[in-house]
Amino acid sequence: MVDGFADSGRAASEPEKGMSAGAQAIAAVVVVGGLALALWALGGTLRQGPGKSEPAKCEASHHTKPSKGVTGAQLCTALNRPDLPALLGTPDEYAQTADGNESTITSADGSKTSTPEADVDLKTYSLKLSVSDDDIPVADMAAFLGATAQRRTVLGHPAVLYSDRTIALSFNLGGGKARTGPGGIARSLLVARDAKDGGGFYEVSLWRQDFATPDDTALFRVAEQVLPTVPGWRTG
Repeated sequence: MVDGFADSGRAASEPEKGMSAGAQAIAAVVVVGGLALALWALGGTLRQGPGKSEPAKCEASHHTKPSKGVTGAQLCTALNRPDLPALLGTPDEYAQTADGNESTITSADGSKTSTPEADVDLKTYSLKLSVSDDDIPVADMAAFLGATAQRRTVLGHPAVLYSDRTIALSFNLGGGKARTGPGGIARSLLVARDAKDGGGFYEVSLWRQDFATPDDTALFRVAEQVLPTVPGWRTG
């Protein structure tokens, strides 16, 4: 999963003031997990502008397509809750960007699978929430993720906690060049759709803008409060 950096040394949510658009490098965040790939829209950073003090509202991408189940917009609403900063341990912060969308994966046989997802970006933390409707149990995903994956339980559902290294991308708006660099650690929870682990899962991912290792306690707090509010969550 991922973080970002800028040539000015500031985080993506804090572009250097006073720089021209041609010279300013604005970081985009790429989440490269064992299970998902997402590119945070550069427009999400630009929308904030200097001096913004109100929490961001969920904005569904104009590329979003309807889903048979939960939508990216619904996931964004669930994730971008008023007490999210407090759950993360950063109560003085607020959501700077909040977006929901749906990505489409085409299989070898030509079939297409839509994956709804939501991203919320604060000053310290970034989060991602997605839903998979495939028939793969979380127990099987634990084996796929390797020896470092830890089996856990979240709200009575089988879960797996794992880490991934983030990759930072920096874009120079004037020169049209991009560069990559090492990021930090993302911590992710895969949580089974039902208590019997009959297939499909939710994934909640958390990483820090300063590349420090995120707080697992915060990740679990978010998962335990957010997942029951997602349409279709099963209590048993």
